[in-house]
Amino acid sequence: MATRMVRVHARNCIRLSGGKNEFKRCSVTGLRSFCSSYGQAGKTSLCHPLPGIPSPVYATVTDHSCDTQVTTLENGMRVASQNMFGQFCTVGVLIDSGSRFELPYTSGISHFLEKLAFGSTEKFKDRDEILKRLENYGGICDCQTSRDTMVYGISAEREGLPEVIDILSEVVLRPRITDAEFEDVGIGIQFELEDLAMRPDPEPLLTEMIHAAAFRNNTLGQAKFCSLENIPKISRKTLMQFLNVHHTPSRMVLAGVGMEHEVLVDQVRKHFLGSSMSWNTPEILELGGNIDRSMAQYTGGIEKVEKDMSNIAPGTPIPELAHLVLGLESCGHQDPDFVAFAVLNMLMGGGGSFSAGGPGKGMYTRLYLNVLNRYHWMYSATAVHYSYEDSGIFCIHASTHPSMLKDLVEVLTKEFVKMAGRVEDVELERAKTQLQSMLMMNLEARPVVFEDIGRQVLATGTRKNPEEFCEMIGKISSQDIQRVASRMLQAKPCIAALGDLKYLPSFEDIRAAFSSKDGSLPRSKLASIFKR
Repeated sequence: MATRMVRVHARNCIRLSGGKNEFKRCSVTGLRSFCSSYGQAGKTSLCHPLPGIPSPVYATVTDHSCDTQVTTLENGMRVASQNMFGQFCTVGVLIDSGSRFELPYTSGISHFLEKLAFGSTEKFKDRDEILKRLENYGGICDCQTSRDTMVYGISAEREGLPEVIDILSEVVLRPRITDAEFEDVGIGIQFELEDLAMRPDPEPLLTEMIHAAAFRNNTLGQAKFCSLENIPKISRKTLMQFLNVHHTPSRMVLAGVGMEHEVLVDQVRKHFLGSSMSWNTPEILELGGNIDRSMAQYTGGIEKVEKDMSNIAPGTPIPELAHLVLGLESCGHQDPDFVAFAVLNMLMGGGGSFSAGGPGKGMYTRLYLNVLNRYHWMYSATAVHYSYEDSGIFCIHASTHPSMLKDLVEVLTKEFVKMAGRVEDVELERAKTQLQSMLMMNLEARPVVFEDIGRQVLATGTRKNPEEFCEMIGKISSQDIQRVASRMLQAKPCIAALGDLKYLPSFEDIRAAFSSKDGSLPRSKLASIFKR
């Protein structure tokens, strides 16, 4: 049987017919033979639309980046939304509340409220009933607290929006907080604290420690987790008093993504306006209370926890490590230098000593090039920027074997001092591009857009679109990086250390290293004699 082979070249179409040395060339670019005999189909160019076919109708691209709408209700509550294509929507309430406001109270209230969220209300007898209602619309719910914000969020199908708003109003305004729920949460917090103490990854503990060191006994230095000794001190009455003072409509933003703004506002008016609150009782109202409006006062300092980490994860390849966080005061998210600090954070980058690499993994950041790739004993080194309304901390989290702790400190202090030095154009442009791409890619996720809208409106009353931030990032220069780094180096350092700390230098020596020209730790007099 004769065989046939067709080769399509960029400029010529050559047909080789088996059994015959027959060559046929098509002079027209892009022509292709569809059958053994050349008909009309074989002479149709693929470079132009096919004849007789209707012109395509393309979907119009709607730019949703600038259409965030904000409405302030009569009671002071703000409603913000952005429509987005999709079957599901995300709605939630963000409240200007958190552990930083707990100074007049027993520390740990926010932790209790987070665990009690989506429990029994005046309308729903327990959490199971709420979850069953959400299951009808494929819904999920969650509550998370930070130092300055509490977020109640629900994602569900769009047609379930009225039910979602009804559930949110009950959960936020009318929680019952029964004795059984209160007891269960106390036990759950105990288990969580035990888990944190045994976890191989100490990041949550180190985050608590570095905030305590940076803002000692004030605002942002308040513990996010309730301590064991405070669990029996917190009562339902204390929680209700805190809710009465801090969970008021003027301190709330209801944000939504994936619905028409007018529809959302109508539902919020129906369920939130004029609604009673479970803490509006004579007993709770008599207690009164004021909102702590103190500004965060950065103090600097050190928090150390001596702990045997040698058997923290037996049977795993995780070695014994000592963990350290070095930090300096940066700025709040409303400060003009906030974007420059964000670029500096990307420029420093970092991660673990092992990485699969690949595009976008930040393998060319300073902490990889200058630290992880040069010192084999360095287990991890990562730059982190914590930013709040009125202050922030720029940190480097790192870990190594306890015997190398002094060397680790000196390597990190040198990197801090180098931040105020020369910034190469290539590394700056790379950091800016990576930050812009991360910003835009993250905002492709609906829950991220929801939180971005809620936090911006809660802080400023409006929302800047991503293009504005990208433009601000693009304007950052090397002089801006040097300026914010020099500003940061004027502050007293804050230090958090966990593990075997026998070789940890003193706070005074670390502070002296930050003040030196190259970031070196001061040498002892005996060592300087031998150097001569």
